Amino acid sequence: MTDSKILSGKTAWILGGGSGLGAAAAESLAALGAHVVVSGRRADALERTLQRIDSGTAIPVDVLERGQIEAAAAKIGPVDILVYSSGTNVPRRRLAELDGGDWDRIVDINLNGALHCVQAVLPGMRARGAGTVVVISSWAGWRMEPVAGAAYSATKHALPALCETINIEEGVNGIRATCLMPAEADTEVLDTRANPPPPKARARMLRAGDIGGIIGYVASAPTGVCFNQIVMSPLHNNFYAPRTT
Repeated sequence: MTDSKILSGKTAWILGGGSGLGAAAAESLAALGAHVVVSGRRADALERTLQRIDSGTAIPVDVLERGQIEAAAAKIGPVDILVYSSGTNVPRRRLAELDGGDWDRIVDINLNGALHCVQAVLPGMRARGAGTVVVISSWAGWRMEPVAGAAYSATKHALPALCETINIEEGVNGIRATCLMPAEADTEVLDTRANPPPPKARARMLRAGDIGGIIGYVASAPTGVCFNQIVMSPLHNNFYAPRTT
């Protein structure tokens, strides 16, 4: 096994693997030799991801349905690397206009889905004495950003606590968790904003591949190393420089 295939023999399960950061994670982990299982609601999007990697399987999963998560985990078998990239937001996100149903859906996808996926793979990781969990939060999970809205911010702030709890409780079992908190990345989730950013602003953002590469780095790090949290941004951070165009 060469360094370029350091994850050979490992299975990586990626939720939200049909697009954006999840698809980028699939590409990065597959390039490092992992067998990648991508899950999400849209079977056509999952198939497009598979066309870009060497070794992969698609299992459609709606993270709103815990039974589907558990069934997929049973079908996959041992999972060495879990990446939770599923997430959503809505255009009407200010408290004055936020619908209670939208709040519930954001919490169920961004937070509860992460918990259920973690719980589905932990027993197997514990039995093998090893496992890596990567949960994608957000810059809005590290500091408050008005553009994110209440529901998204609340769920993304909760994810670091989930990851740190994994490290506290499961580190002794060889399981490590990383909460990744990227600033704006040019992905389709930006289109859920009431006023999506213009092309010039998007050009300054992180690329999905940048974040996928970091996930590959985390997953292939020595087993005695844990990256508890990673905060990352583009050099020209739109959150620091007011957007004018």
